[in-house]
Amino acid sequence: MAKTLLRRRNGRRAEVTSVELFFDLVFVIAVTQISHALLEHMSWRGALEAALLLAAIWWAWIDTAWITNWLDPARLPVRLMLFVLMAIGLVITSSLPEAFGERGLSFALAFAVFQMGRTLFALWAMRHDRGLFVNFERITIWYAVSAALWVIGGVAQGDTRLAVWLVALAIDTAGPALGFVVPGLGRADTREWSVDGAHMAERSGLFVLIALGESVLATGIGFTGLVWTPEVVLAMGASLLQAIAIWSIYFGEHAERASRTIAHSADPGRLARVAYTYVPILIVAGIIVSAVGDELTLAHPSGPTEWATALILVGGPALFLLGATLFKLAVFGLWPWPRLVGLAILLVLLAFGTSLSPLLLSLATTLILASIGIYEQLLLSRLPAASDDVPLVLDEEAR
Repeated sequence: MAKTLLRRRNGRRAEVTSVELFFDLVFVIAVTQISHALLEHMSWRGALEAALLLAAIWWAWIDTAWITNWLDPARLPVRLMLFVLMAIGLVITSSLPEAFGERGLSFALAFAVFQMGRTLFALWAMRHDRGLFVNFERITIWYAVSAALWVIGGVAQGDTRLAVWLVALAIDTAGPALGFVVPGLGRADTREWSVDGAHMAERSGLFVLIALGESVLATGIGFTGLVWTPEVVLAMGASLLQAIAIWSIYFGEHAERASRTIAHSADPGRLARVAYTYVPILIVAGIIVSAVGDELTLAHPSGPTEWATALILVGGPALFLLGATLFKLAVFGLWPWPRLVGLAILLVLLAFGTSLSPLLLSLATTLILASIGIYEQLLLSRLPAASDDVPLVLDEEAR
């Protein structure tokens, strides 16, 4: 049975299945919880805790996406694994608001079981594929260490919990970059990962859509409960336009060309590790922080603007642009100057953040993102269309 659990590619791309999309619904809740946690604790400590939880949730999701890149969700055992992970995921997401409080141990135990259970299942399912089996032997050892630290942190309190969890997260984050190196088992070679670049591109894009959905949802709910003054209506419009601009920058023609480039790469595993495993966490974080900024702007469009508010309103788009810049650099080897200019303007704008109202800051950041999106789409419209047969790399003009 183990052999049949692997995807049968036959030269075709691994399609994203409905059960994978169903599995993603758990993480919609997680993104919402983290967004609300940041909104309620707008401090450096609150930001660090929210970042840690977001990173943990990201690794739980992206590691599962890698598993379904190899295993076939159409097979009953794989589907059952995903359903069990969904149940555990609900415990994780329900624990998020009190992860640094009363439910720290519940969060840690659920997260450790999620990571280790999925990895052990993959180890069993791949036991007849020598290359993948050895790879998951290494991964199991790494995750066993980090899982123990997550649980230890859940038992601890206060600063000790935060410190231990940061170490556990560092292990989870370093593992793929270091090839899950283990003495006696060596280091994983990305050329042996048999990754479907198009599948990973689509899966990563779907998580970005989850984050964008939270942004639109937060705006819609906030707008519904307010008096529709001209300032509130303008704030709602700016929020929606910013979400559209973010979508355009990430999902425009670049996304399709990136998918083709990775699919035709000599080492798709290496590209997927950077472009769809590490870089998207910055993009998702930027979208979530921007969603918090949208809620702050809707609630108090005229201000006053505290430093924390200014950092969120400008920092969200800046984080997104940083991730979008690194994504293009990783895939195409290009430094996209429109995005770099946009980042520089955002940093200048932050210097004047407290002297502007939240609404003006929101309008300014929206204008910056929209200008980049429009400019890049105009450049891309002059290039030939992406093709399944020919890998396209953007030329110098489309930087």
